[in-house]
Amino acid sequence: MCRWLAYSGTPVLLEDLLYKPKHSLIDQSLHSRLGAETTNGDGFGVGWYGESETPGTFKSIEPAWNDWNLRDLAGHIRSGLVFAHIRASSGSAIQQTNCHPFRHGRWLWMHNGLISEFRKVKRDLVLEVDPELYPAIDGSTDSEVFFFLAMTLGLEDDPPGAVERAVGLIEHVGHRNGIEHPIQMTVATSDGESLWAFRYSSEGKSRSLFYSTAVHTLRAQYPDNPMLHDLSDETRLVVSEPLGDLAGAWNEVPEASYGVIQKGQDELKPFTPRPPA
Repeated sequence: MCRWLAYSGTPVLLEDLLYKPKHSLIDQSLHSRLGAETTNGDGFGVGWYGESETPGTFKSIEPAWNDWNLRDLAGHIRSGLVFAHIRASSGSAIQQTNCHPFRHGRWLWMHNGLISEFRKVKRDLVLEVDPELYPAIDGSTDSEVFFFLAMTLGLEDDPPGAVERAVGLIEHVGHRNGIEHPIQMTVATSDGESLWAFRYSSEGKSRSLFYSTAVHTLRAQYPDNPMLHDLSDETRLVVSEPLGDLAGAWNEVPEASYGVIQKGQDELKPFTPRPPA
């Protein structure tokens, strides 16, 4: 399917996230250990929040391991909230508009997984998108339609509830069309202030997802690691698979759950789809 990472914390260069870790996202684009495919070479994208009102994005259909523009930009862009995604297409075209993360206003969104038999349910789902939002859909992926369904169902006001309602709708439409397991997903979304990450699948066997251990805990365990002393206590990573082998650094997100990284106390809660009334 795909691999992704979401970072929130002390501003860092993109290269510190994408290239420097032992099992970085760039390494995963060729050598994924936990993904549905070993190679994720159908394009990539990065999104970051900086000085502007809306986040910046850079996307390419080139394999992430072979894009010189990405390598150069990564050494010059610094941000405290970053999304990065490497793509393995589940059937939609390989084109820039189909690369994640997707953006609308202040919001970023990326997805690993699929809406099963999307061609069969696409019309029904697209018709549920708010007509005012529909012109903003640029690509042809199930992931982007999923994003705009969540936007339609209240993402800006209640992200967990909106995603639960979107997944409930997708499952409802899928079951109506004879699809046994309508959705497989790990999702990240952000408004530039907080970051939400979701893990769920209709069959109860979701794609891998991990979050990093609190920095103050790791700092106590590894007092001689200089990198940990440069990061704030609120720094967190959410990743499709761990970026390295540091013992105790990674925790699996439980099946059917979501987390929010925010100022103050982060939260981890159950995720329950809400079917249409």
